[in-house]
Amino acid sequence: MTTTRVSMAALLPLCLLLLLRGASGVSEQQRCDRIDSRLRALEPTRRVDSEAGTTEFYDERDGHLSCAGVSAARITIQPNGLLLPSYSNSPRLAYIVQGRGSVGVVIPGCPETYQETSQEQEEGRSPRREDDDEHRSRGRRGERRSTEGEESSEEEEETSRRSIEQSFSDEHQRITTVRQGDVLAIPAGAPFWAHNDGEGTLVAVTVYDVSNSANQLDQTSRRFRLAGGQTSREGEGEGEGESESSESEKKHGGEESYNILRGFDTELLAESMRVTREIAHKLQGRNDKRGNIVRVRRGGLHLLRPTTSERVTDEEMMRGINAATAGNGLDEALCLMKLSENIADPMKADLYTPNGGRITVLNSQKLPVLNLIKMSVARGVMRRNAILAPHWNINAHAVVYATGGRAQLQIVSSEGRRVFDGEVRRGQMVVVPQSFAVVARAGDEGFAWVSFQTSENAMNAQIVGKTSALRGMPADVLANAFRLSREDARRVKFGRGQEMSIFSPAMSGGRSGRNRDDDVVLAAAA
Repeated sequence: MTTTRVSMAALLPLCLLLLLRGASGVSEQQRCDRIDSRLRALEPTRRVDSEAGTTEFYDERDGHLSCAGVSAARITIQPNGLLLPSYSNSPRLAYIVQGRGSVGVVIPGCPETYQETSQEQEEGRSPRREDDDEHRSRGRRGERRSTEGEESSEEEEETSRRSIEQSFSDEHQRITTVRQGDVLAIPAGAPFWAHNDGEGTLVAVTVYDVSNSANQLDQTSRRFRLAGGQTSREGEGEGEGESESSESEKKHGGEESYNILRGFDTELLAESMRVTREIAHKLQGRNDKRGNIVRVRRGGLHLLRPTTSERVTDEEMMRGINAATAGNGLDEALCLMKLSENIADPMKADLYTPNGGRITVLNSQKLPVLNLIKMSVARGVMRRNAILAPHWNINAHAVVYATGGRAQLQIVSSEGRRVFDGEVRRGQMVVVPQSFAVVARAGDEGFAWVSFQTSENAMNAQIVGKTSALRGMPADVLANAFRLSREDARRVKFGRGQEMSIFSPAMSGGRSGRNRDDDVVLAAAA
């Protein structure tokens, strides 16, 4: 009898687990229940204004984004604006649409390999040794005053603090310079900040992979801010970030009204950081209404950057990282891993058709950190009236963001039904589900786009053209499948010759037009 009760008790957690998994499966199915319905081009649905920029969110409750397991946002930073540090429960990829800036991604557990010593050390003196002597002297005086041990302890702490302050003026992890066309990978849980140190506006579109295994919460992108105060939403007055509407938005991944430090007790926070209560109060941002993008004061940021003559070799950097991470189980390679790559350079194109355009692919083979992110990116530029070959994505959803120009896009479901047939223009976003067939024709001003894909090595299959599905089949198979003559079947197979991915327009209209087309494509890619 006792054995039976134990067995039932042991089975109960298993039953609950199966029920939860079943519910999860139903939830997954419900997330994609509208994927065969009409797709549409997406615009940002919510805007958060800050002192020096804006953040625009694409509605992740939309069935198309949720089915693809992603959320998306567009960030605009004004000159000398600073996007305050935050981290997310899911990994993300950011594409720099325009502008330039400095970006810091802090990998937890990695050492601060950029260090600025004090002026005394640079001049050959050792303030740390002098402080040690002073420390020992004060220690001896403390021994003579054994009844005043508490005061001695305070002096030692103060001496230690001053020693640290005098040894290093600053230290931080390395900083990445980004410009138009760069892709930046940001792992889940890694704090991230960005500064616009250029003369123009910095614009980035970011896609979060909320279905990634690194996200153990729910299918919602949550941004945890480490600094800042209230945000001002579109249609709200300054300082109204705690309204009922904002609470509803926060449940669906909206921007938080305050940073996470605000939730701690001020006294406990001050003690944990060994700072004054006044400093701790400022860290909590209770009276800060600048939002999550603030204007940098007095001449910009002071960041440590090595000059050409001061560059540290990878071997030297690795030795320092090995010593700093010894014994904590951290993979040293992660600390040195490259986080960004430019895909706007025409010389880096993977596919190129002289009269059609080009495509550049960035996957984990080119940028190994994408193995951690579990995403990849492709960027394409098409000349006027060029055609993106009919194809499907084999192993990933694709979130297509138009960076320039416009195109006529069609998407077809497994039922052979056209679920999207419309124009996509700059600033709009379209989700192309896995295995759905897609084709596009660029407009008169050309078309440029970036595609975020939910696999670190996304693959696609062309329907026609070189290395396509139909090209790989015998002509007789095509002839019988489509009721064609063998000659017509050969035309289907070889009609596009050696062209791949981007096809040139059928007619040039009797114009050479090379310079004009080049100008159009450059304008579309801007």
